[in-house]
Amino acid sequence: MEETKRLKRKPSDSKLPHRFSMVRSFQLADFVTLGNGVCGCLSLMFAMKALLTQNTDFLFSSFMCIPAGVLFDFLDGRVARWQNATSLLGQELDSLADFCSFGLAPAVLGFACGFQKMLDLVVLTYFVCCGLARLARFNATVAAMPTDQNGKVKYFEGTPIPTTLVIVTVLAYGVYNGKFWRFANPMYQHEGPFASFSQAFTPEYVWGGEVTIIPGYEFHPMVLMYALSGTLMISRRLRIPKP
Repeated sequence: MEETKRLKRKPSDSKLPHRFSMVRSFQLADFVTLGNGVCGCLSLMFAMKALLTQNTDFLFSSFMCIPAGVLFDFLDGRVARWQNATSLLGQELDSLADFCSFGLAPAVLGFACGFQKMLDLVVLTYFVCCGLARLARFNATVAAMPTDQNGKVKYFEGTPIPTTLVIVTVLAYGVYNGKFWRFANPMYQHEGPFASFSQAFTPEYVWGGEVTIIPGYEFHPMVLMYALSGTLMISRRLRIPKP
């Protein structure tokens, strides 16, 4: 009986993990990195909100989250070196935040701007997979890459994933200048307060128009900037000096 009681006895508190033990282990740089992840999540949600409400204010909010994420991504490394505090957790957290902000979010923004044909989706998926592979390769090889006297990696293999900010900037420019998104066009007002998606994303209202490969298989040439960006990210011959 006494032996049974001992088996049912709870382990001592000293053997249990402390509450919020993971958060307590975070360095200041890790919280900065989380800021990057927050920007990526907000960008995704603002893009979806824009499609639901057909309100460009939400779309521009989504665009603005990406450069904010770049700023956090720039600062987290500086803060880590300032505190001389780096960790494997911080490295993995940085990659996941980058994937959200500079991989998933730009692809969803492309979809929100009208790259919605089946071949467009193939290209956008390729872009996201390239970003994922780029970050995984960096994490797997960073320990073996040449470094300077301060321990910094000397160069990037392939373009860094934050360079997808260029794509987001092009999309924002297009929306601002009326090359995407015609939901509010007065010619559609007789049909109600909003234009339908089929009207808002017709070829003449998606920058660059539409190209038909064979009947039933179209794509928007502007989506090829995603294919180019993804290919440059996974290139091993392209080496870019790290600032």
